[in-house]
Amino acid sequence: MKSKKVLVTGADGFIGSHLVEILIKSGYRVKAFCFYNSTSNWGWLDSVPEDIKNEVEICLGDIRDPELVRKEIKGCDEIYHLAALIAIPYSYISPSSYIDTNINGTLNVIQAAKEFNVDRVIHTSTSETYGTAQFVPISESHPLVGQSPYAASKIGADQMALSFWRSFQTPISVIRPFNTYGPRQSARAVIPTIITQIASGRSKIKLGLINPTRDFNFVEDTCKAYLAISKSSESIGKVINVASNFEISIGETAKMIAEVMNKSIEIETEDIRLRPKDSEVNRLYGDNTLIKEITDWDPQYSGLDGFKKGLEITSNWFSDKKNLSKYKPNIYEI
Repeated sequence: MKSKKVLVTGADGFIGSHLVEILIKSGYRVKAFCFYNSTSNWGWLDSVPEDIKNEVEICLGDIRDPELVRKEIKGCDEIYHLAALIAIPYSYISPSSYIDTNINGTLNVIQAAKEFNVDRVIHTSTSETYGTAQFVPISESHPLVGQSPYAASKIGADQMALSFWRSFQTPISVIRPFNTYGPRQSARAVIPTIITQIASGRSKIKLGLINPTRDFNFVEDTCKAYLAISKSSESIGKVINVASNFEISIGETAKMIAEVMNKSIEIETEDIRLRPKDSEVNRLYGDNTLIKEITDWDPQYSGLDGFKKGLEITSNWFSDKKNLSKYKPNIYEI
């Protein structure tokens, strides 16, 4: 039996590159849609093992280009749509670019999926769409609150995707991961921010607010959730949380990272890192009941011990000088 051919958009990014690895190891034929650049840079896919890289079909393009997206989707059985602008601070100064990429880019993908009768589309959402928790744990029925232009653009993209299921029965599932972390993550995220500062020799760590809580997922768990959801017919037309069911504050996370790295730290609040008051998401703690009911997914890095294990893997990766050199821990970039 011929293996499925799948397209991964955003394959050059953090989660996307890990997902490509897992898909290849699971026997899929993978086409990786990466952001076009004139140097043929494949983003984080340049860092995956050669035996994986040699199995991947690379296409460079822009998710905002409907004709190119259509061309690359033709002939694919499944689509894992991860391409997006994700930095919250940048969404404050360039919100229109988030509409273009996150909403219109998603529309391009799902229109092509409809046209070519693709078997499955897994569209990526974010726990930021919930805003600050109004109840915990946060189930899929929680209200959607766009507390940043980024979150608002993802709400729009999610609803566009779901509308194609309701209107045309395009077989779409919306995966909604809570805060994913791990090797290769952008330094705009809090865990790499902490680790890279410590790994570069700092003892005073600059952060924004440290009292908000998050539900962190190790990247391996998140990627396995994509596969589990793609195999479940019960996930079609649904939003599915991917959460560890474990809540921890940013401050406690920093202390745990310092403990894992065997360092002593002090935390300084830097004003430039603070979100506008009403834009800060103060609590995220997810309910993973649904995904466990309709798939065989079970997080391997949940709870305090699992989180510590994931942090050890992540800090070891970032502490490698070759990897750390790709980051600028002494500069705050939005």
